[in-house]
Amino acid sequence: MEIVKTVFLLTVMTLLFVWVGGILGGQSGMMIAFLMAVGMNFWSYFNSDKMVLKHYHAVQVDERNAAGLYHIVQRLANKAGMPMPKVYIIPDDVPNAFATGRNHEHAAVAVTEGLLELLDEQEVEGVLAHEMSHVKHYDILIGSIAATIAGAIAMLANFGMLFGGGNSENRPNPIIMIALMFIAPLAASIIQMAVSRNREYMADEGAARMTGHPEWLQSALAKLDHYSRGHHVLHDATPESAHMFIINPFSGKDISFKSLFSTHPSTEARIERLEMLKREL
Repeated sequence: MEIVKTVFLLTVMTLLFVWVGGILGGQSGMMIAFLMAVGMNFWSYFNSDKMVLKHYHAVQVDERNAAGLYHIVQRLANKAGMPMPKVYIIPDDVPNAFATGRNHEHAAVAVTEGLLELLDEQEVEGVLAHEMSHVKHYDILIGSIAATIAGAIAMLANFGMLFGGGNSENRPNPIIMIALMFIAPLAASIIQMAVSRNREYMADEGAARMTGHPEWLQSALAKLDHYSRGHHVLHDATPESAHMFIINPFSGKDISFKSLFSTHPSTEARIERLEMLKREL
């Protein structure tokens, strides 16, 4: 079901881009915006893993200096039939984790020191299974596609503001055009966040099936959510990378329009879905 939702949302975003492009930028403006967005996201797709790991000061570990963590990831990789990803620890007391990498062969999973201290071994495995599920489902690629289209729509809005959109014969009402310049990028951002939320649900289900124990991830999510409500924010956290983490690093401060503008579903909804899956399994 979540796959269908993701395809639907990406289709709606694409149609929004085509429609807004025709109104604001014309065919030439639409093509320029799309090519620029593709170029930026192409570069990001191949380099974002190195950038984000460096940004959070992640340190690569192996079975010599983090045997327990390394063996959990190794066990999950074998279960998923995937190559062993690189394993990193982030020197931060705030518990969280993320996965990155453009494909199975260039994947990495990272956890904070705080997560290893807060959770027990089974809960850590549930979290890592969630991150491995992101890698398995190519969520980095899907996120890049959504970002490309959203970025192209934002660029079209800028083109429309700079050049007035279209030509004198087909130019829309100025009031409508100005409204579109603000509303279209906002709508694209909302759809992009909805795609992110759907992928979180899929990763939760993938983790539950990978471990065979949905309760491990349920318990981990409850602890992580409770900790985040204490207004603890990961050091160096940025809105651009918030969607990567298992728990939104800004969730303790995300109080207005939470369900609409959040990159993650509510923890309560995620735990409830895992409870339903637990009965099924």
